[in-house]
Amino acid sequence: MTWTLPEPMLSASVPAPDLRPGWAGEPKWDGFRTLVSVDTGRVVLRSRRGSEMAPAFPEIVAGAAQLPDATALDGELIVWDAAGRLAFERLQDRLARRGASAARAASEWPAHFVAFDLLRLSGTDTTVWPYQRRRAALESMFAGRRLSTPWALCPSTIEADTCASG
Repeated sequence: MTWTLPEPMLSASVPAPDLRPGWAGEPKWDGFRTLVSVDTGRVVLRSRRGSEMAPAFPEIVAGAAQLPDATALDGELIVWDAAGRLAFERLQDRLARRGASAARAASEWPAHFVAFDLLRLSGTDTTVWPYQRRRAALESMFAGRRLSTPWALCPSTIEADTCASG
């Protein structure tokens, strides 16, 4: 049976950051919602609408060598500006680039993948696992493999006070 990337679950804005028991809170990123999958050396980088984004982000494709084979992540592609703020316009500019132009853009405005969910791990479909188990496995993978740029682990909390003060 062939495994395929699922459709991403979309976040929802809430009027107040009330964190219910069993829920987790994460920051909202100003980037592109993206799924990444590594399978036998083949890297798929797909937008939430299904567009293939790998040619525009060679640094993410190259960075996929850090991930275990047969693994998939859900997250957000972002670009930081020189002042340390999210630069959505730079990220948008990257979409149309291919080949040498994409490589130049990657060196000038590198993208990062902020992972917030683990969809598959070394061939195991984790989408049937409860969130807390997936989150623990995601954190363990980041620590165990010492993932570095372009990978970033999205901060997450189950503490209601942390969400209310954020």
